[in-house]
Amino acid sequence: MTEAILVPAEILAARLLQVLTETGASAESAEAATKAMMHGSRIGIDSHGVRLVAHYVSVLKSGRVNPRPSIVTRRTAAATAVVDGDDGLGHLTGYRAMEAAVEIARDSGVGAVGAIRSSHFGAAGAYALVAAEHGMIGFATTNGDSIVAPFAAAEAFHGTNPLAFAAPVAGEKPWLFDMATSSIPFNRVLLFRSLQKLLPEAVAADAAGTPTQDPQVAEMLMPLGGAGFGFKGAGLGGVATLLSAILMGMTLDHAMIPMIGAADVQTPRGMGHFFLAIDPERFGGSAMFASGMRDYLVALRSVPPNAEGQAVMAPGDREWRIEGQRLQDGIPIDPETAAFLGLGTRA
Repeated sequence: MTEAILVPAEILAARLLQVLTETGASAESAEAATKAMMHGSRIGIDSHGVRLVAHYVSVLKSGRVNPRPSIVTRRTAAATAVVDGDDGLGHLTGYRAMEAAVEIARDSGVGAVGAIRSSHFGAAGAYALVAAEHGMIGFATTNGDSIVAPFAAAEAFHGTNPLAFAAPVAGEKPWLFDMATSSIPFNRVLLFRSLQKLLPEAVAADAAGTPTQDPQVAEMLMPLGGAGFGFKGAGLGGVATLLSAILMGMTLDHAMIPMIGAADVQTPRGMGHFFLAIDPERFGGSAMFASGMRDYLVALRSVPPNAEGQAVMAPGDREWRIEGQRLQDGIPIDPETAAFLGLGTRA
């Protein structure tokens, strides 16, 4: 971020926790939201990092989100459960659900957990990562309000609907893949508005569905895959809706209250999420899995690059490198968020 303000990670986390607690969030809700936002900002997913704190404060104050939820986990079968988030912050619901999935997978080999009555939970990778940190393969997804046009459409239908996967790697940080099924997340449009930067080509469109690079007039996103192959991103967006909303009986994308700019800021949005944990021990075995991951990553990173100075990276390599830099130099935050938090001066 060209006009970013650098803040040490521990100071930033403490300030986030303080602001959320002062707003009325329970201690566990504030801690979960802080953890999830710091995950995004530490590894370079700034669109889903600490810049979201102002939004979370707003919906806590307005009544859309329950600041002190009573979250209930209900086991439904040997390998499944449902977590009721009581309309609280989605971060706490997300962490509770993935922790339940891991616990179930210890017994059953696979743990599949759906979440109901939740809200925006930030970067989906934060929850997939929980499974990897417990030695398991993790998957997390959610749907969201309509902001992405289907392929060849002039009107938004799906949310950005992320799909996130993580896996443990012996002696290294986890393999981590977290993608929106849109070209970019809409939070990146908002970030570019704050930074007054142009968007990349073919990632967003105006209200008429015409592609634009101006974040000030962008009203919808294009699906992953661009002009020729956007049907792939649109289809994957539907997968997130199937698992998070249809399977869980929660609000479909096109019927969901918008996250930003809605006239109704009091009614909960009825979001659903879906989480999966897979225990390698119950399949080929943990030792075999660790050996296979090591061989796979060595081979992948050894593939010759197509340009001088480039390197072939595995999912997560870039993110963990950025985390190391940011923990050393400070977390960059945009000027609007810095002003909201009362932190720092421009770097």
